[in-house]
Amino acid sequence: MKKITIIGAGGQMGQWFVKYFASEGFEVTGYDSENKVSGKDVKISESLVGGILKADYVVLCTPTRRTPEIIRLIAKEMKRDTYLIEISSEKSKVVSSLSKMPAKINPICIHPMFGPGTKTIKGQNIISVPIKDAKKELTVAKALFSGANFVTIDAAEHDKKIAVILGLTHLMNLVFANIISKDEKMNLTEKMSGTTFRVQKTLAESIMTESPELIETIIANPEIRRVAEELWKDIGRLLTAVQESKTEEVIDYIKECQERLAKHTDVTESYKRMTKMVKAVEK
Repeated sequence: MKKITIIGAGGQMGQWFVKYFASEGFEVTGYDSENKVSGKDVKISESLVGGILKADYVVLCTPTRRTPEIIRLIAKEMKRDTYLIEISSEKSKVVSSLSKMPAKINPICIHPMFGPGTKTIKGQNIISVPIKDAKKELTVAKALFSGANFVTIDAAEHDKKIAVILGLTHLMNLVFANIISKDEKMNLTEKMSGTTFRVQKTLAESIMTESPELIETIIANPEIRRVAEELWKDIGRLLTAVQESKTEEVIDYIKECQERLAKHTDVTESYKRMTKMVKAVEK
């Protein structure tokens, strides 16, 4: 029976991986210096190094900031020909630590694009970032997460894309959630609201179930600066145009946006999907 150790097994994603690998027939060991590890599927390790000595695979579900130092601490202690799997949401610093590991350890650098509420791996997206041997690493990752969709991309490109996919969405929803959390008359707002607000509120609130540390890491991605500055600039520009009654300028901005979207999106379909989402939410 293959042995796998989850470092950070008490966190949300750590718990998800414990359940997943136990259901896949692995012998699972868990270690966490900050959260309690519990469950019938997992052996609890009292120390970081003790937990990884016999493991065939080690999965790091640790805060992104701490991941490079943890890689340095455990890589030399791991058995020869074992796999160190890393799942952080920002890759640049982590990739350099993975590249410096002893040759006896195989790095697997992935970013699962789903949260701990996910019921099945089937059809979920996982990003794979090549470290030493792209083909071998992808083959192993596909075997571990059979049924998932894999996209391979290098670390720099990953961080640029993630700045939009996670950074921008988290930034906007965090501020939106902060504004509505101060609403003294939320019951009235709820009664008055239409579909757009309900979808946006559900999305913002669900993002706020993530740990503050994870959200901070996501919006601290240096690549987000570029996108966030454009957001900031455009909001300012639109508000100024509206205040100065420059109707044409605002309408042109909207039309240009609609035209660009139309090149690769069917917005009518998107509207239909939103209506379906609302129906599902309100059941």
